[in-house]
Amino acid sequence: MSDTISSLQRQIRSAGDLQSVVRTMKALAASSIGQYEHSVHALADYWRTVELGLSVCLRQGGRSAESRRPPNSKCSGVTGAIVFGSDQGLVGQFNDIIADYAIKTLAALPGRPQVWAVGERVHARLADAGLTMAGCFSVPSSVKAITPLIAQIQIQSEAQLARLGCEEAFLFHNRPQAGSLYEPVSQRLLPLDEIWQKELTQVPWPTKILPEVLHDLPATLSSLIREYLFISLFRACAESLASENASRLAAMQRAEKNIDDLLERLHGSYHRLRQSSIDEELFDVVSGYEALEKDGKNGHAAAMF
Repeated sequence: MSDTISSLQRQIRSAGDLQSVVRTMKALAASSIGQYEHSVHALADYWRTVELGLSVCLRQGGRSAESRRPPNSKCSGVTGAIVFGSDQGLVGQFNDIIADYAIKTLAALPGRPQVWAVGERVHARLADAGLTMAGCFSVPSSVKAITPLIAQIQIQSEAQLARLGCEEAFLFHNRPQAGSLYEPVSQRLLPLDEIWQKELTQVPWPTKILPEVLHDLPATLSSLIREYLFISLFRACAESLASENASRLAAMQRAEKNIDDLLERLHGSYHRLRQSSIDEELFDVVSGYEALEKDGKNGHAAAMF
């Protein structure tokens, strides 16, 4: 009995230690979600500024080689894709969901995909599916690390797409939803075609005084387009990281519930065994007392004779 109680005590201590680790990871995940979601919200004002600038440039008739492919140029049949995944564990099917979504979407496109993956796990998943992998980047561990990552992605992907002679590119990432959930989404980055330009020219200016671009209109448009691409990549990365931590938070919540249930069962078993041990000890005491009392009566009767 004592060995069983000792075993239960060790299990209770181990479960308690694990519960402390899970609660710490849960708090870190919740804190990280807020950090990345705040960066996305903060980016909204900057995106609004860039959007208005693009609207002014395009409204004045600005065009550049970056904004659209020349009418007579032909794509080489290559489609670029950037897929954001995760390098860490405890995220459930996070990488499988975005990888399956990217594979299915790219399969429906006519071009041959050249894929850049952010995260070794999603990179392996996409490579196993037979996609041509153009590169792999490490997942940033903080908001400050996102900007250097985006710079690397822009340099490598733009150089590769320019060498292949095609400017069509897509983004794939998970976007957070309410209730610690997320969903896979995609965005067409390039080419910036007539539809994209027409939508921007229809963006209303917030005041009655319309602005005017001075000096070099093509250079201004080119700079704003690069900012647009940077914002799109930054937002996709931040939303992916927020979704990753939301998935981890959900996993930690499930683990915490399972540990609570386990501790409840262990404590119940411990108390039952402990009570049974106490009952046995009391029974032994009562039995010993009754035996002594009986021996005493027999001895007293023998002395009378």
